[in-house]
Amino acid sequence: MTENEDLVAGLLLAAGGGRRLGGRPKALLEHRGRPLVEHVAGVLRAAGSTRVYVVLGAQAAAVRERAVLPGCILVDNPDWELGMGTSLRAGLEAMHGTGVRAALVSLVDQPGIGPAAVARVRAAYTSPSTLASAAYDGVRGHPVLFGAAHWAAVAASATGDRGARAYLKAHESAITLVECGDVAEAYDIDTVADLVHLE
Repeated sequence: MTENEDLVAGLLLAAGGGRRLGGRPKALLEHRGRPLVEHVAGVLRAAGSTRVYVVLGAQAAAVRERAVLPGCILVDNPDWELGMGTSLRAGLEAMHGTGVRAALVSLVDQPGIGPAAVARVRAAYTSPSTLASAAYDGVRGHPVLFGAAHWAAVAASATGDRGARAYLKAHESAITLVECGDVAEAYDIDTVADLVHLE
């Protein structure tokens, strides 16, 4: 185990209710025969995260029952209906005081982003002040790595479905962009039409 494996934890935001999918929680969508949350948590682990925090919301009990999430710390977000910002806050709060020095944030609805891209972004960690992000043809995307020095301000600015967007925009010059367009596809599973991406 390298030092980074212990210091950089995965944070998977998987609480959404899938409003544009007819109320089907994204965490429970099937991908390769298993719940999508299981697949994305596995990607974080394959990329080197020995600790993965998974934030649950919509149908959390069903997710706990159906998904096999070994080595994951499950975090319930009772405010998930208020947007992704509440999940980001819940996840960062759960990491506080654990010795984790950076959160590597992934979204449950991006199965086209595999271990190669995630590992590249986590490798950008150098200190608790690190701010790094995957980029796809130069456009910032996920995953995003927040060193612990940023957590309080990120949590304070995370509102609605915007998550950390405002914080990242305000600190654009400090972000290390890690190009991942050659090893991943950053599509989202947002609508019924997007389900074609699932296997």
